Amino acid sequence: MSLVPPAHAESSDPTARPAVPSADISAPSPPSGLTAAPPETDFYFLEKHRPETTSSLPHTADQPTAPLDSIPRGLDGVMSDIPAMPDAAIAPPRPSAAPPPSSPDQPLSFTSEKKAVGNRTDPATLPNRNSIPWTLELRPESVPKSEPIPRPFDPLALKGDFPILREKVHGRPLIWLDNAATTQKPQAVIDRLSHFYAHENSNIHRGAHTLAARATDAYEAARDKVRRFLGAGSVDEIVFVRGATEGINLVAQAWGRHHIEKDDEIVITWLEHHANIVPWQQLCAEKGARLRVAPVDDRGQILLEDYAKLLGPRTRIVALTQVSNALGTVTPLQPMIEMAHSHGACVLVDGAQAVSHMPVNVQALDCDFYVFSGHKVFGPTGIGVVYGKAEVLAATPPWQGGGNMIADVTFEKTVFQPPPARFEAGTGNIADAVGLGAAIDYVQSIGMANIAAYEHGLLLYGTERLLSVPGLTMIGTAAEKAGVLSFVLADVPSEEVGKALNREGIAVRSGHHCAQPILRRFGLESTVRPSLAFYNTCADIDALVTALLRLPRP
Repeated sequence: MSLVPPAHAESSDPTARPAVPSADISAPSPPSGLTAAPPETDFYFLEKHRPETTSSLPHTADQPTAPLDSIPRGLDGVMSDIPAMPDAAIAPPRPSAAPPPSSPDQPLSFTSEKKAVGNRTDPATLPNRNSIPWTLELRPESVPKSEPIPRPFDPLALKGDFPILREKVHGRPLIWLDNAATTQKPQAVIDRLSHFYAHENSNIHRGAHTLAARATDAYEAARDKVRRFLGAGSVDEIVFVRGATEGINLVAQAWGRHHIEKDDEIVITWLEHHANIVPWQQLCAEKGARLRVAPVDDRGQILLEDYAKLLGPRTRIVALTQVSNALGTVTPLQPMIEMAHSHGACVLVDGAQAVSHMPVNVQALDCDFYVFSGHKVFGPTGIGVVYGKAEVLAATPPWQGGGNMIADVTFEKTVFQPPPARFEAGTGNIADAVGLGAAIDYVQSIGMANIAAYEHGLLLYGTERLLSVPGLTMIGTAAEKAGVLSFVLADVPSEEVGKALNREGIAVRSGHHCAQPILRRFGLESTVRPSLAFYNTCADIDALVTALLRLPRP
């Protein structure tokens, strides 16, 4: 959250206090600048800043690097000092394209054009949460401290930030190696959620009371944190959803139904999670479109020449993962996106397995959509994000209908809000959006480049140690990998391996990982999948290998 220092809240009239606007109240414009609230309250009014210009990812040149003596045993041979993340090259923002005006006989409209509605107020002049010029800001002391300040990279110290990692399973310390399924939550996120429910809980955008303003401010501050985390140009390009799965379905059903026609083509890859396969299959069945799939080689790497041959004049969208959840393959996004755009296709990137492992900049990637889940990046469950380019979202109709996403409703016609409100019908997951903001603060205090470099070394160490286990075969050996160490063990079913490891307090995923097509590409129905995060250490991997060596064999 962007906090306002008390010293900046001076006003000649300490009792001046503009009314909080809502969707049901036509509020006057507040005075510019800061106006202190009455002394008995614990908040300030602040003129709202909604960036209209492109912002790059935060500078990290001053972030501390990790000295070698802070790196766990076994990594000193594969790592030098962890570098600071370089500034990303940012493309200039594209202007938002105005949505097409509705025809007079069209009962539903997502136009922002002003229209008279009988003798009633012109809906275009009603208060719009996307254009409210100010919001309520909490005093710093009233909000749990997040950790945006850079801190030394010490994996053992970072592990101490996660209370659940002090748990014991079957009398043994928990070793969490199931991070591709979900990540654990730092105390900072737990505290922020608790604070929200104790001090801020309210519905948002439409209440004229203090708690509504607090909750709205916290929710919209989280949206801006996501914007900065992804390198997006505007908060209006950030849509909150339940997770990456719902985000892909939103794009398929809202954008896809509006733009995909019979005999059009949708391109995906063999690496996809079921969530990036099934929605496109459903859309193809509904529209009579065709699903085409880019193949991979025996290491699990995209065959770019074959991918290029799939693109053509009927290609409407390419949907591809950034990191495979089953193999850990990092896809070559830049050339794949450029090739898709050269054929006039939109591109959706599933970033669920990427955002916790590497820096992301959606403007540098030039993708049209980007989705991820909060629980994969140390945030709460039930919250996720769709990034969409402004002009693409503006040309996309709503997916669901209800409150919050409307500007005006009559029995004859509904006028919808502009993005992102257009895609956030009803009461959203307010608290968990705020918790996601706290998780982003937390990982940015560590530095995504630091995380990426450390985990790369840990991945190399883990690969080497696992290959020392007799009868073990690694599945997915791409040159560019992140976070995942899938394997099979000769003559031992994957599910039995998972159960045996659990008895040792080691949590891994065993099964098909919601990615059956890519496992079947390798002739398998299941694998064992240890997956890494920055709180894992070489000692965790050593414990995994020791447990595997003790497994009884047929």
